[in-house]
Amino acid sequence: MDPLDILTDLEHVIPYFQAIFSADEQSVIGYEVLGRYHGEEGVESLGSFFLDEGIPEEYKQEVDHVILTKALEKALLLEEDVLLFINRDADLLMYDDGEAFLQTLLEYEKKGIRLDRIVLEISERNYTGQFYHLDHLLIYYRTYGIKIAIDKMGSDSSYLDRIGELAPDILKIDLLALRSTSTSQTYQNVLYSLSMLARKIGATLLFENIEMVYQLQFAWKNSGRYYQGYFLHYPEGDFIDRYSRKETLKTMFHDFIVAEKKKLSTVFSITEKFQLQLHELLVKNRKYSSYEELLKSLTNELSDVAFRMYVCDEDGFQKSANIFKKDLAWVIQPEYTNKNWSWRPYFLENIMKMRIEKRGILSDLYSDIETGDTVRTYSYPLNAKEYLFIDLSYNFLDRMDLLIN
Repeated sequence: MDPLDILTDLEHVIPYFQAIFSADEQSVIGYEVLGRYHGEEGVESLGSFFLDEGIPEEYKQEVDHVILTKALEKALLLEEDVLLFINRDADLLMYDDGEAFLQTLLEYEKKGIRLDRIVLEISERNYTGQFYHLDHLLIYYRTYGIKIAIDKMGSDSSYLDRIGELAPDILKIDLLALRSTSTSQTYQNVLYSLSMLARKIGATLLFENIEMVYQLQFAWKNSGRYYQGYFLHYPEGDFIDRYSRKETLKTMFHDFIVAEKKKLSTVFSITEKFQLQLHELLVKNRKYSSYEELLKSLTNELSDVAFRMYVCDEDGFQKSANIFKKDLAWVIQPEYTNKNWSWRPYFLENIMKMRIEKRGILSDLYSDIETGDTVRTYSYPLNAKEYLFIDLSYNFLDRMDLLIN
């Protein structure tokens, strides 16, 4: 595509709209505005035009302005609660200190488009300016009701240090890398962490590039409120019926709920079995002279289940050595005695739960620091001050279908 063809034929520069769906109403809540050029070879994306560093910024800004005004003109026909997601490169936005963009929005506010319907998707990739200048502009935009979204989360970790500074309204997480069930657990854990971060700062999660049902399920499961991608809707030149996918989404969400309930039922069942088994084992082995003696006796019953066991007190100090399964044999690791684990996530919270409920707890999935394996830990109260921790092996979790968070 020749940039000159575009610049001399702005009449054929047009907006396309990709629908964004909500989890709560299973309907369209907004559209992302995308740039297209309708030339002799059909409709083509303008992505390469805006990424071409050889094209002067004033030309890109001119094309951006054409797309925005045409999109806003069409949006006058939308219902008043439908959002418009507008992409802006940070450098391009700051070219004139964001003035042209704001003035265009103010012009259409007079025609009926409230500015709290505008979501500015800001891309800071390769931004060359001063961040405090950009942040000042975004804060100024917010005084008009404009919402801020950070784009491309999940594909570039450099955005993480900007979340606290910008406090965005929306985090947009890219699921392009999550295209198969074989995607690494580590990558899925990173996305899960982003969902937890969004909850802490009060941001809404929007998952984009959803191309298959597996990705939609992942987004639903990880607190995604908004969804976008070819699986749900291809970009088009016109708006669609807001409820065109409602029944389909309701059916898929029902399937997700059934699967999640089944998984939770499995976790509950396994936890109950451990509760009974540990109670019986500890009654049988109640006369132990040392923690190591207790742990050795438990290995006879838990050899196919566990790969590590140890005892901690209520403050997280390890009162026993580790007993660790290595090459089918159990070995004692005395160097772990007196180490403190209270810094671990949920450690003290789980201690309090076990003390109050007098029941064991099965953890969520995590990667073991030493082995790198995906594991769960079952913890059990020996008494009011001492707690047994059993790290469950990957093979056992696989057999029990417990490798899904």
